[in-house]
Amino acid sequence: MNLLDAVTMGESMIAFEALDYGPLREVELFHKWVGGAEDNFAIGLARLGFRCGWFSRLGTDEFGKEVFRTIKGEGVDVSKVIFDPDAQTGVFFVERSSRTDFKCYFYRQFSAASRISPDDIDPDYIKQAKIVYLTGITSVLSESANKAMEETFQVALKNDQTIVFDPNLRLRLCSIDTARSILIPLMRKSAYVLPGDEELKLLMDCPELPEAIEKAHSIGVKNLVVKTGAEGAMLACVNEKPKHVRGFSLKHPVSSMGAGDCFGAGFVAGLLKEQPLEQCVRWGNALGAFCLMAWGPYQALPDYQQFQEFLSGESGISR
Repeated sequence: MNLLDAVTMGESMIAFEALDYGPLREVELFHKWVGGAEDNFAIGLARLGFRCGWFSRLGTDEFGKEVFRTIKGEGVDVSKVIFDPDAQTGVFFVERSSRTDFKCYFYRQFSAASRISPDDIDPDYIKQAKIVYLTGITSVLSESANKAMEETFQVALKNDQTIVFDPNLRLRLCSIDTARSILIPLMRKSAYVLPGDEELKLLMDCPELPEAIEKAHSIGVKNLVVKTGAEGAMLACVNEKPKHVRGFSLKHPVSSMGAGDCFGAGFVAGLLKEQPLEQCVRWGNALGAFCLMAWGPYQALPDYQQFQEFLSGESGISR
C-alpha cells in the first residue's frame, strides 16, 4: 500500500516580492512568502486532498523555520527535511514589471538546499509514493545535489514508480550545454516530461516546437507534455500525433509566478485519479490558471471541490 500519493525533493526559499512596480532600488515595501518549484507542486497537490511528501535541506535560521512551518501547515509531510546548522536558507527578490510580468533576483550560493547529497536520500521513504515528481533545478544547484537527484531517480526506477520530470531550465545556474548533458538523460528515464515550449526548443537545439518534439522522441524521451502558456499545452506521446489541449482564459490574470509548478500538480492529480492523459493535461492547464489569479505561486490554488467546479464551468453564488 502506498502511504503517499506523491513525493518530491528540491530547494525552497523565502521570497520578498515588491509591492510596487519598477526597479527594486526604488521599492520600499515587500510581501514575504515561501517559494520553490517542488514545494509549489506539493502544496498544489495537497490542497486538492492528496498525500504529499517534500524534503530538502534548510538552514536553522528563522527563514528555514518559516519554510518548514509553512509547507507543513499546507498539509505536506516534511518529516524527512534536514536542518543544516552550517548553511543558510536561500532568499530571492521579485521585481514587478509592467513590461515582463516579473523578474527574480536569487541569493542562493552555498545555501542549505545546495548541500543536499545522496546520503540524504531515504529509499524507504521515496518508495512509499505512487508518483515521484522532480525538477531539473536540483540537478544544477551543485554536484552533490545532482548526485542526490540521480540517486532519487535510481530508487524510483528500481521500485517501478512513475517519474514525472519538469526540466525547469535555469540558465543562470549553468550553461545550455551543461543543462543538456544533465537534464536530457533524466528526461529519457522519466515516464512524463513537462517542459515549457521555449525550454524544449533550447534543450533540443531546434528553432521550432514540432522539430523539437520529434527530436526528443528520437533520442528516447517517451511522453512529453509541453506547456505553451495561455494557449494551453501539447500532449506528445511517442508514436502518436501531438494533440493541443486548450488553456483557460482569465479576465484579469495577475502573475504567472509558479504556473508551471501548478500545472505539474494538476497533471499529476489527473494521473492519480486515473484520468485519460488528455484530461490530465486539461487538469494541468486548469490548476495553472488558478495560479495566475493572485500574486504568489500557490496563494490562489483551490481545494478539490472548487477545482472540479472550475473544470465544469460552474461558479458559486456571490450575492
